[in-house]
Amino acid sequence: MSDADFQIPLNDFRNTADRIGPYITRTPLVPWRSTILDARLGARTEVALKMELFQPTGTFKVRGAVNNMLMLDADQRARGITTISGGNHAIAAAYAARCFGVSAKVIMMPQANPARVSGARGQGADVIIAEGVEQGFGLLERIKQEEGRSYIPSFPNAQVVCGTGTIALEIHEQWNEIDAIIVPIGGGGLISGLAAASKLLSPGTIVYGVEPETAGVVGRSVATGVLQTMDSVDTIADSLASPITNACAVSFVSRYVDEIVRVPDDAIAAALALLFAEAKIAVEPAGAAATAALLGPLRDRLAGKRVVVLACGANIDAAGYAGVLARGAGLL
Repeated sequence: MSDADFQIPLNDFRNTADRIGPYITRTPLVPWRSTILDARLGARTEVALKMELFQPTGTFKVRGAVNNMLMLDADQRARGITTISGGNHAIAAAYAARCFGVSAKVIMMPQANPARVSGARGQGADVIIAEGVEQGFGLLERIKQEEGRSYIPSFPNAQVVCGTGTIALEIHEQWNEIDAIIVPIGGGGLISGLAAASKLLSPGTIVYGVEPETAGVVGRSVATGVLQTMDSVDTIADSLASPITNACAVSFVSRYVDEIVRVPDDAIAAALALLFAEAKIAVEPAGAAATAALLGPLRDRLAGKRVVVLACGANIDAAGYAGVLARGAGLL
């Protein structure tokens, strides 16, 4: 992808929505009525949740994975696909492969949440657990070369960006006069497309990114102008714990995202508990990060505004969820 490709026309997002539409869910945008939100933000604040956790794979990742799958020709599909992922993208790639009757071999990390490993296998993928990132990428290259499988990338390329941009198309069709959209950031794929398409549709809508305090490889890369890596990332929002990003993500975020804020794990846990108690949804910690930003660093700026909050995913094991819920409930 060249620098020129970092500007995607609105019609490309619309064409992508038509292509991937048969394989994904057009997720609802649900007004969130909450006594705690009213108390903290004021009753005039209007908040709506974009329910990407209702995708068939439990996260937004399916949009980019399906779009990449659609780019493969019949010969490539016959040889199968492969990918490497901490979890949610593995499920999405496996789902996309199943939609087209394609064999999937996915590499996952030893710390991957058990629910995500089970989810990838449940979609029919052959799951390989690598010893670590370095060995995982070595396995990926060997599988590509020896088996001829096509790689379905988890980090942004044109297809991922166009895929996640379709979320913005839906949001702006479902609600008008939106003051702000809050989007979690891991490797940068979600916010890249969503922000780019949103700015084309509604330039005045502010797009905020949110990262865990102990993560933030995209924010650091944007701030320095140089691709950063992180040796260690420790956060309960493991889906946002990417140690690397790429030039595509950094370019889109630099161009289209108004500001990136950070939130501590305690705030994420409290937001998860609030979403359970008053929105009646069970999200993974990453799915609560945008709510944590709304009630934390963005609270004063967004009081009295019309705000969309991304509930981006819900793939977590029961025991892990119960632990974060208990932690967060004690902080509300």
